[in-house]
Amino acid sequence: MRYASIMAGGSGTRLWPLSTPGRPKQLLRFIAGRSLLSISASRLMGLIDPANIFVCTSNNYTDQIHQELPFITPSQILGEPVGRDTLNAVGFSAAIIHKINPRASLAILTADHLITPVSTFQSVLRAAFDFVDQMPEYLVTFGITPTYAATGFGYLECGETLSAAARVVTAFKEKPNAEIAQEYVKDGRHYWNSGMFVWKTATILEQIRILAPASYEGLMAIAASYGQPEFVDKVRQIYPTLPKISIDYAVMEKAPHVATMPMDVKWLDVGSWSSYAETITPDAAGNRAATADLLTLDATNILAVSDARHLVAVMGVNDLIVINAGNVTMICRADQSEKVKLLAQAVEKAYPDGYA
Repeated sequence: MRYASIMAGGSGTRLWPLSTPGRPKQLLRFIAGRSLLSISASRLMGLIDPANIFVCTSNNYTDQIHQELPFITPSQILGEPVGRDTLNAVGFSAAIIHKINPRASLAILTADHLITPVSTFQSVLRAAFDFVDQMPEYLVTFGITPTYAATGFGYLECGETLSAAARVVTAFKEKPNAEIAQEYVKDGRHYWNSGMFVWKTATILEQIRILAPASYEGLMAIAASYGQPEFVDKVRQIYPTLPKISIDYAVMEKAPHVATMPMDVKWLDVGSWSSYAETITPDAAGNRAATADLLTLDATNILAVSDARHLVAVMGVNDLIVINAGNVTMICRADQSEKVKLLAQAVEKAYPDGYA
């Protein structure tokens, strides 16, 4: 049987001040009135039974997630008391679903990406499920066909062909400089690392047992209590003790059988204000606005966003991001959007009790 778990635990600090610890980016209804989580779940409709769709998130967000995805039952929301990086989020999902069905195939998906067309996404995901049914020893990741020389993404290097859709992953590459990224785009062997996977729960848990035994022991102890009164207490006691490490470092770079399926889709990681701007159609001067009313005089490439109707008037400036949320207005140069989380941290330090 086929399952999916959507990773939705991030705080989205690069989208501050709209995204906050209490209302993270995956729950903001700022993509044509919909949240990233809702859009991510909707991509699975017709492919995965809703009863088999899980969400791994922070304990702080469980109620909000149930509001966003009313078809999800409380037992399908796996709450982390603290973040312990992707190995444990993935392992948590796999261990619980494996207890429910030891023969399960599991897709690990993200809550912060926009992917179109959905038909292509579903076709490749279906092919990955078919592949692990035939070759259950493999861990499958998805490589996004690069459309430009991105320096902000990790890459997968591919080798021999395993099936009509799958290729062996020969290496995981860190974020490259511009020159190397150009080479990756041209050579046809490199794909953006999407952070999405398909595998048998038995296979990924066995690799965690071999390669990350400390996490395996704790995750299996948690899974043993799933459905029992002590489950919540077990998660609270054990989960914070798990070693903090990513799934790529802990498992994917070391596992003996790793494949990728290229996914030729438009893929947008909505992780910063600059990437969010790509979801809004610009005017002739490159200016974009969401909820805010934007008035410009001799200004280009301005992004204005507000959590309520708000006038942003700019004159004689270019390449700026202006975000209004509650009592906070954040302004930065467009080329500094990746550093907004540093500003959020500085504000938290200056105003530890919050700003109101």
